[in-house]
Amino acid sequence: MSRISLILLVILLQGCATYRPGNIDDLCSIFRGDSDWYHDAKTAQKRWGTPIPLMMSIIYHESSFRPKVRPERPKFLFIPLPRRSSAYGYAQAQDPAWNDYRKDTGNWSHDRDDFGDAINFVGWYSDKTKSQLGISKWDAYSQYLAYHEGWGGFSNGSYKKKPQLLKVASRVQRKTQEYSSQLKKCRASLDKRTEGWFRKIF
Repeated sequence: MSRISLILLVILLQGCATYRPGNIDDLCSIFRGDSDWYHDAKTAQKRWGTPIPLMMSIIYHESSFRPKVRPERPKFLFIPLPRRSSAYGYAQAQDPAWNDYRKDTGNWSHDRDDFGDAINFVGWYSDKTKSQLGISKWDAYSQYLAYHEGWGGFSNGSYKKKPQLLKVASRVQRKTQEYSSQLKKCRASLDKRTEGWFRKIF
């Protein structure tokens, strides 16, 4: 096998494998593990204006970066019952919100278990939250509450009766701050990697 054929084979095999970051508490480590993820995050930020640390923090708390996770099925006497939610994928987007996203953006081929599609959804949702509720894209705490409860639920103050959810929103805020500090230290090197010759060709 020629050297070029071997390189192409490695690229093909890498494309077929689903990337699972080893250390999800380190944003630099996540992006160094797969530069495509950083490219996808930058693309979403550029399109929607939502900071990368916020989008990644939401995905962290929604799925821990697992592509095919769904809510667990409740059981009655060992009998699995229907799931309480249609949430699925990296962003745990529910069917109605995902359909609205695809209709609004025209991205009908997007999948919730594709990282690039999922982070684009998070950016889109954050942008809609800003336009509908006036919540800053830099307000991680309120953005997450609106993401979890939906725009109507947030407007009605449904989150005020959910102390556990408020704790999660605080964790999202802290993780966003942590990710932001980490990204400042590695952004330059990540930009250099994603702007290399291979990226320019393809």
